[in-house]
Amino acid sequence: MQYLWTFLVGGALCAIAQILIDKTKLTPARILVLYVISGVALSVFGIYEPLAEFAGAGATVPLTGFGHILAKGAKDAVAEKGFLGIFTGGVSGAAGGICAAVVFGYIIALIFKPKSK
Repeated sequence: MQYLWTFLVGGALCAIAQILIDKTKLTPARILVLYVISGVALSVFGIYEPLAEFAGAGATVPLTGFGHILAKGAKDAVAEKGFLGIFTGGVSGAAGGICAAVVFGYIIALIFKPKSK
């Protein structure tokens, strides 16, 4: 049953993004930023954490999940380090995901031949 909920929540987030692309004049970059900010805002109001627990990867993998991780990292760092945590917490919280994206992107670039358009 967990797989079904993961698929449905992740699919709904992707479907909303596709509708925004098709029906509005928003660029994909603006939609990406909107998703990250939405994840931060939902985390601030305490809505995203229960959704992430319920849907698992369906809520944590999309860009809203990245925003949630940034907000959660900043909140934890502020509790631990005070005011300085505002600036360091988000990146510390998301460091694993950022590092994985860079490393796997580099490996794929070595295997395939990237071309500029």
